[in-house]
Amino acid sequence: MTNEKPKQKMGFTIIKNDPTDGHKGFGIGSISLENVTPVFIDIEEKHAFIDIGAMHAKSEIERRIKFTTNREDSAGGKPYWLVWVTVDFKEDGPYYAGVTACEMVVNHETRRGYKILADHVNKMDKSLKRKIIVDHMDADSKKVLAEFLQKHNKEMWDRSEEQLKNDLA
Repeated sequence: MTNEKPKQKMGFTIIKNDPTDGHKGFGIGSISLENVTPVFIDIEEKHAFIDIGAMHAKSEIERRIKFTTNREDSAGGKPYWLVWVTVDFKEDGPYYAGVTACEMVVNHETRRGYKILADHVNKMDKSLKRKIIVDHMDADSKKVLAEFLQKHNKEMWDRSEEQLKNDLA
């Protein structure tokens, strides 16, 4: 028996404001998630809504559901888009800087769902890096998302890059 302590692992850290805050110690390079928001699009109902629980895969839609990467497990389920929306600031104010969409299917009767977690994480990362990836969405869902973002804050929509407006048109 040894008295060695197990190596401490650095977990995923959610922090506010400047991660360095002037010092050069532990935690440098941590990611701030305070400017990203998960927006769900109910494809069948043509409805968009925010559920912050999705930040930790605990949204109302995801609760009590066992997810797999096999589409057949969620056959007959309801399709959703989970859209990661990142807000950034220009001189004239905030704008929608990163917008990326991930696919999800949930069958509430069988309590099974389909999603590829790695895709969700990668798309959130791309949104944080100010990328716009919505070209794989269906036309109706693009329209729902565009209307939701405009209704949520018209000024932010107006300041957003033309690529976002064009890709959602």
